[in-house]
Amino acid sequence: MSAKIRMNTEYRNKFYNRIKDVFEKEETQEQQAFLQARENFNDQQKLGSELAKAVVERSYPKEDVATLRIFKKKYGDPCDVVAKDKCFYFAHNEDVNDEGESKETKSHFDFGLYGNLNGQEHYGSDDIDHFAHAYFREELKAKGCNPDIIAQQSGKDSNPHKTKHIDMCNKALGKNGNGTHQDDDSIGMAKSFNAPFYADVIGTSYCRSRAIACTKEEYTLFEQWRMSKAKVVSTHQTWINSIMKQCDQLKIGLKAYRYLSEGIELAKELGIELDEAELIKTNSTGLTIYNPTNLANMIKGMKNKEQTREQKIYERMKYEKESVN
Repeated sequence: MSAKIRMNTEYRNKFYNRIKDVFEKEETQEQQAFLQARENFNDQQKLGSELAKAVVERSYPKEDVATLRIFKKKYGDPCDVVAKDKCFYFAHNEDVNDEGESKETKSHFDFGLYGNLNGQEHYGSDDIDHFAHAYFREELKAKGCNPDIIAQQSGKDSNPHKTKHIDMCNKALGKNGNGTHQDDDSIGMAKSFNAPFYADVIGTSYCRSRAIACTKEEYTLFEQWRMSKAKVVSTHQTWINSIMKQCDQLKIGLKAYRYLSEGIELAKELGIELDEAELIKTNSTGLTIYNPTNLANMIKGMKNKEQTREQKIYERMKYEKESVN
């Protein structure tokens, strides 16, 4: 029956969305690298935050914090000098300059969901939102959000479509505020993420004015923690790029198909079962490369699954031969 039904925009969209959903769920190397990076970050976040609390308590002992809280209770605001924070400037003086003199090495480390990834006390980068969206990707998808929007729009100028989906994701996560401590008053998932990572500090000014002393070894561990956070963003970007490349070819091929049967054949070649009756309920380019079998082979060849070099060569030769025939 489908051989007589002409393809239209509605059918093309149905095929595209169904096949794209399969692409996102496939266990490719890119997907597994992203999931592994996220697991590694969880381990690093636990170790890094525990170390941060130990270093902070070394500079601001618990007994001093307790005493100051007693004074605050007794004398009020003039003694209100203890606060909880989750971002800190850590510094060490174990390096030397060209003259052999000791020099300070310091950086900003923010353990919050929307903490920076580059060591600067600056919160205007897409990477900050990108991490939050990638970390809670499944939860955001379940809420009807698009947590891949920043990766999909990588390299493009800001636009209403991108802004709309970023705002939707941030709202769903419970992000509040835009300043230096922009997520201190967050709610929901953002608040739950941040809660375990606060430590007591003494002083009323922002963290940039209080570099907390640590050893070079401790500083290196903090840097490793921050790199694990950046790895979540980079592997997510790589994974989404691989899906987008496949989807770009899928769009071109679907646009070329004239009949519903061609879309069904493509799905079958990709190993995707589609209900023809369900599809029905709800200009050809003439390029041989986009017949269903060849397009399916090309898309499958773009997936970075575990294959030997010989298998990859065989698949490529097979594809080129079919394209000519």
